[in-house]
Amino acid sequence: MQVGLDHGKILNVYRKIPVFLGNENKKFQISKVEISARSREYIGTIDWLRDSGIINISYCLEQPELPLGGNFNPNNYRIYFRDTGLLIGSLDEEAQEDLRNNKNFNTYKGAIYENIVGDMLVKQGYKLYFYKNEKGTIEMDFFIRDKDSLIPVEVKANDGATISLNNLIDSEKYSDIKYGIKLGYKNIGFNNKFYTFPYFLTFLLKRYLKER
Repeated sequence: MQVGLDHGKILNVYRKIPVFLGNENKKFQISKVEISARSREYIGTIDWLRDSGIINISYCLEQPELPLGGNFNPNNYRIYFRDTGLLIGSLDEEAQEDLRNNKNFNTYKGAIYENIVGDMLVKQGYKLYFYKNEKGTIEMDFFIRDKDSLIPVEVKANDGATISLNNLIDSEKYSDIKYGIKLGYKNIGFNNKFYTFPYFLTFLLKRYLKER
């Protein structure tokens, strides 16, 4: 472990990850890790968890446009476990049993699917980015890119509406976005706006986009 890092503070961050993932916006905030927590007291803790292969970090884009590098807010981020089993293991025994029996997902259903997808994207070499505008009217789980365009990736725990995905594709304001991807309980398909894929094919996205 890096000299000078407080083991207790690393554990504080680690143990709070599922709490923030259970929130609606999933934004991780050091100030809420413990009472009176200050960012300067936690410098290096999140980097250590990332460099140790324990977490993935997803940053909020300033605008949904290219390039991705340099176009994000380093103070607005979400933390996912690199191993979704760690997320499940961080919950109480009753919650774990419910999840194994595919019931009572409730708060964590979206977080679990996002965690799985995020990890598959990272393993393909992607860095993680999301977007949520100030009004909260547009929110997108992840973004990747092909040679010519920015691609919003929506993860649906349920087969619900894709309002944000449609708005990003349809709006002339987002000229870098030409189509999108929706992951969920879907067969492979294309509706002239976005592709649909089942979750388990996420690990092939980069290969597909190169051959597309």
